[in-house]
Formats: sequence, C-alpha cells, structure tokens
Amino acid sequence: MNTTPSLSRRVFLQSTAAAAGSLWIARSGLARVTGANDSIRIGVIGTGGQGTYHVDNFMKLADKENIKVTRVCDVYRRRLNHAMKLISPHTNGDPKSGTMNYREVLDDKSIDAVLIATPDHWHTKIAIEAMDAGKDVYVEKPLSLTTDQAIECRNAVKRTKRVLQVGPQGTSEDRWWKAQEAIKAHRIGKPVWSQGAYCRNSQGGQFNWDIAPDAGPKQDKSAEGYVDWDMWLGHKFGLAKDIPWNADHFFRFRKYFAYNGGVATDLMYHRLAPLMLAISGPDGEYPKRVTSCGGTFLEKDERDIPDTHLMMIEYPSEHIVVLASVMTNDVGLPDIIRGQHGTMEAAKGGWKVTEQGEWSSAFRKDNADLVKVGTKKNEKGEEKPDPAVGAASFMLASEGRREHQVNWLDAIRGKAQPACNIDLGCSTMVAIKMGVEAYRQNKVMLWDAKTEKMHAS
Repeated sequence: MNTTPSLSRRVFLQSTAAAAGSLWIARSGLARVTGANDSIRIGVIGTGGQGTYHVDNFMKLADKENIKVTRVCDVYRRRLNHAMKLISPHTNGDPKSGTMNYREVLDDKSIDAVLIATPDHWHTKIAIEAMDAGKDVYVEKPLSLTTDQAIECRNAVKRTKRVLQVGPQGTSEDRWWKAQEAIKAHRIGKPVWSQGAYCRNSQGGQFNWDIAPDAGPKQDKSAEGYVDWDMWLGHKFGLAKDIPWNADHFFRFRKYFAYNGGVATDLMYHRLAPLMLAISGPDGEYPKRVTSCGGTFLEKDERDIPDTHLMMIEYPSEHIVVLASVMTNDVGLPDIIRGQHGTMEAAKGGWKVTEQGEWSSAFRKDNADLVKVGTKKNEKGEEKPDPAVGAASFMLASEGRREHQVNWLDAIRGKAQPACNIDLGCSTMVAIKMGVEAYRQNKVMLWDAKTEKMHAS
C-alpha cells in the first residue's frame, strides 16, 4: 500500500532546526548588503551562451528581486556589445557599462556581486580576486580546471567570508533536499551505491558550436569580430599555453583538455553535486579513489576529450557513485540511490522509495509514518503481509524551491545558505577532476586527505 506524500514530524523538526542554524550563520557572518531588501548591483564576467542566459534571466528578475546588472565583461567584442544592449535599461546605454578587462568590474566599488561564466580555466582566478575585492560570487560549474585551484578557492571563501555559489542548478531542486532528509532519517538504511547520467546525441559532434568567420585578434579593437586572444588564454598568468589564434579552441573550448575536462566537468558535475548533497549532506564529501573508462569512439575531429566517459567514485563513507556521460546516445542512467534497506528512484514529482525484501521489517519500522502495513488472506485463506514482502513503497514529493540564481541572491541578503556552497562545489570538483585524470592517465586515482592532493595508484 502507498501512502499520501508527507514527511514525518521527526524529519520536519530536523530540517527546521538545520534551516534555522543555517539562517543564523548566514545572518551573522555572510551577508554583505546593508539591508535584507537593498538593491544588489551585479557584474557579469563572460557573456557567451551561458553568460548571456544569466544576463537575460537577471534582467527578467530585476524588479521582483530588486537587482540591477550594471557591468558586463567579455574578451570578444561582438558578445560584449550584445550584453551591453541587454543591460541598457539599467545603464541608460552607458558605454562604460561594458569592458574587455575583468579587473575594471572588480575595481568598481558600486558592484556588490559578480557572476563568472568564462571558460573553466579562468573561474577560480577571477573568483578569488572578486572576493578579495569585496564581492560576492556566483561561479559557473565546474568550480575550476584543477584540484589545486579548487582548494585555493575554497580557502579564499573561508578567509574572506564572502558568499560563493557554484553553478550546478540541480542542487536547488527540492527533490535532492528531500532525499537528504530521508537518508538522514534512515528511511533506506545506509546508502551503498548510487548512479546518475547526463547523455546527449548530436549530429555534427558535441560542442561543435558555430564559428564566426570574422573573429580573431588581428583587427581593430572596436570591430565586432575582435577577440583579445592573449587575455582569453591567460598564458601570462599560467592559465594556459601561449598558442597562435585558433578559432576552434576559442569557440569550441569544451573539446580541449587545456581549458576544461570535457563531458565530465560540463555534464557529470551536474549529476554528482546533487547526489552528494543528498547522500553526504550540503558540504559534500571528498573521494577516496576514482576510476574511469571511455574514449572518442565516434566524434573523431580535432577534439581531445572523449565522447564516451564513464566514472566510478568511491567515498570514505563506504559509498560508490557511478556516473555516465555519452554523447552518441541520449539514453542514460536514471537517478537512483540504493540503501541496504530500500531504494530511492527518481519519479515524477519526487522520489519513489521501495523496500528491499530482505530488510522489509526494518524498512517498515523506520517508515511506519509513511507505510501502512496490514495483512490479507490469500487464495488458501492464509494471512499474508499486506503489502507483500518487497513491495512496500511510498512517494516523497518535491515542493517549490527558489531557483539557483535567486538562492544566491537570498544568500547574499542573509536569508539562506547557497544551495551549492564552496565545500560541496570543491569536493565535487576534486572527484570529477580525478575522473578526468583517471581517464587521461589510464590509472586509478587516489585522494590524499592530509595533503589534499591526488596521485595515481
């Protein structure tokens, strides 16, 4: 028998207490806007596809959330000009609202917060400098290019006490927080292994975005096609190698390990962060060992990333996560969290939680508030459990929750904690990067918790 979706009083009290504690922490140390309802002035650094999405969304939210986007930055003049037009209602068309030098945004004392949507190899450098400049930060996923960068950014958040939100939007989906509550309440016993996937199938090759034929560094800086290639590479700061202009690298950077981790950092990150939020809590957990397999099986062009990548992550809490990202078939693995006593499977509107027959008595005891248990006679007149052993289940329904960008604004105002805080973002980054290196080096990667370094076994 299934019951009406609800949470037990015990889980409700636990979640209420946790929320109250989080709120106190946010109000006591993290908020930087004078009043909880004061306007927040935002600068957006990186206005490509994802950055433009954020700018457009902020403009739609402006009146409701009392925000203004007053500065934008990009090294590609065409994208910058477009972003300046988008924010013109907030800037009256001020030509100084756009810049090709991110430092001008960080040095602007009128800016309260910045959103970073650059290629991955720039994420943490700008994020750390932004926090040092007194700004709160939203940094797109993945947090970084390397594990060292991730750790450095985590330490900078602790040092500056700024608000930092990492960008996997799934962590703001209520279903993952409901899963966390259920796991803490021992509804499925100890979690033992889980799975997730982000798969696509595209003609022409994944990440083969359009290339503008007039783009490049060898033209007037005011021309629409001008690209500050040296700044984009960041070779002066040791972020990437100094190479001649390469349009494929610029427009299709996700195909190259020099600037990101391919499907692992772009897509698997979206799955791992919510899973670890649910299983290990809002601060995540650092891995113990990671293995990977895959290859470039079909998309054989200039890319050096795989089109097929599978990863297995083992955690010290004795839990394993299996992730898949395949660009040649879009049927992936459903979101499933398996416990010793029960299994949580993603379902429309939340989770379906089903008992393991071997542990039905423990499952039914732990979920007595959600599972009605009785008996009924079979055809022979014998009294049998109802529901039958192995068939007891219930639904955990998801509820409304503030979207990821707005959660960041709430955190800045001291009304909430970031859905993907720096600890969850950093530990997710470490696991994903270890998977990238396991693939590239064809080795098992281990994490040394004392030195916070990875090494091959």
